[in-house]
Amino acid sequence: MKEYIKRLLLAIAITAILTILILGGMQSIANAEESFGELNWEFPADGIITDIFGSRNGGHKGIDIAGEIGTPIHAVDHGIVSKSYYSTTYGHVIFIQHESGFETVYAHLQSRDAKNGQYVKQGETIGRMGNTGKSSGPHLHFEIHKNKWTVSKKNSIDPFVIFGRGNIGQTVTAGDKNIEPVLEVAKGIHESSILYTVEVGDTLWEIAEKYNTGVEIIKEMNQLSNEIIMPGQQLIIK
Repeated sequence: MKEYIKRLLLAIAITAILTILILGGMQSIANAEESFGELNWEFPADGIITDIFGSRNGGHKGIDIAGEIGTPIHAVDHGIVSKSYYSTTYGHVIFIQHESGFETVYAHLQSRDAKNGQYVKQGETIGRMGNTGKSSGPHLHFEIHKNKWTVSKKNSIDPFVIFGRGNIGQTVTAGDKNIEPVLEVAKGIHESSILYTVEVGDTLWEIAEKYNTGVEIIKEMNQLSNEIIMPGQQLIIK
């Protein structure tokens, strides 16, 4: 009987300790997200979110913002350029160390306008969007790291923790802090129109040629501000 009571008390003690640890961990995460939210950062580029943190079986440690070649890339906050060079994987890439203790990464650039050791202001243009390094199309690959970037990316942080939750297909604007909702296709499709689902490798030019229409017509019907489309996106084709 005494042995049973001892085991029961031990189980209760372990449960209490685990509860405290779990609640403490949850509170720490909540506090961390709250403190991240206090950062007055702005999005680094105009474009559409095409990939998010943690995709590719957890291997993607940032977000991708797709746009047109040459789109200006801006510093999300003031800081010192810690690296500016060409990488076989990142392509033209810039790292900025911020006073808040974070380091941000801007990869696959077409060109770099900021040099090592240079002080940059929030919103300052540091480069242009490109398709360099291991990249499948023009976009900005953007990462955030607590303290410093490492090869293992163990310090990486989901950018949405700072900017607010977003998802693939949403639009962001440089200098803004908000994520725009996904544009819905127009309702009430005319009988002479079809609803086309974009496939991997599709371009607006190829789709327009296939259905004997024009790129500008497709853009107008679907409220597209540029020619960027993504797999899975639905387009009204007249």
